[in-house]
Amino acid sequence: MTTDEQKSFESTLPASRVSPTRDHGSAEAVRLSRPALTVNDLSVFFADTQVLKRVSLEIRARAVTAVIGPSGCGKSTFLRSLNRMHELVPGARMSGEIRLFGDDIYAGAVEPVMVRRRVGMVFQKSNPFPTMSIGDNVTVGLRLNGIRDRAVLNERVENSLHMAALWDEVRDRLNAPAISLSGGQQQRLCIARALAVQPEVLLMDEPASALDPLATAKIEDLILELKKDYTIVIVTHNMQQAARISDFTAFFYLGELIEFDATRKIFTNPAKKQTEDYVTGRFG
Repeated sequence: MTTDEQKSFESTLPASRVSPTRDHGSAEAVRLSRPALTVNDLSVFFADTQVLKRVSLEIRARAVTAVIGPSGCGKSTFLRSLNRMHELVPGARMSGEIRLFGDDIYAGAVEPVMVRRRVGMVFQKSNPFPTMSIGDNVTVGLRLNGIRDRAVLNERVENSLHMAALWDEVRDRLNAPAISLSGGQQQRLCIARALAVQPEVLLMDEPASALDPLATAKIEDLILELKKDYTIVIVTHNMQQAARISDFTAFFYLGELIEFDATRKIFTNPAKKQTEDYVTGRFG
């Protein structure tokens, strides 16, 4: 990769995102949008154990892609491979290719930290930094990247909390400890923290699994709003949730991608018997 290519890859400006489609709610518009992530022949190993087997698919920009399948089928490993977080596990290795808006994220000159700036992540369990305030939790990634300008940080805090639908609830207590928030608020704070560094893609690993129905509804509403500006990939065990919020669904089983298509087709007319059995609750 040339120096110019590296500079282009490291750019996190919003302009680097794909232009919005005319109709975010149109399945056809989403189908015609540019791929945000292109996965070719991806296999992932932990030591001698192969967890993913030659997975290939395209994840469309400004759409929600749900990843479903029974426990242990490789869903979370697939998600983490999209921003190289699986590399934090000793003995991890991969083969194949993943491109982010055309850039090979596994190219030799590419640092994982740069990938993770462009591809943010929200985990199953909300994980705000307990010793930090609400405001400092939002800006921690920015400060780690050398941003010190108070005006910039304050603006990013407000913008990110607005995007996470949390600003009105916390605007008067930004200096309060993050752990003073409810579980659902903590998860939205983690989403705001991920958004603060202006990623192009947002990964979510069962972000509502530990929340009550009301908090879950708020997270789902937030995801639908965020897809206007972000590409979202969500792992979920909740079939109803996948059907409600996703444009596309990928069904994994035993490390293999069994079927990938528009969510409506996956849930009403799947091409594979395994998919039908899973979404109708016959196994899993």
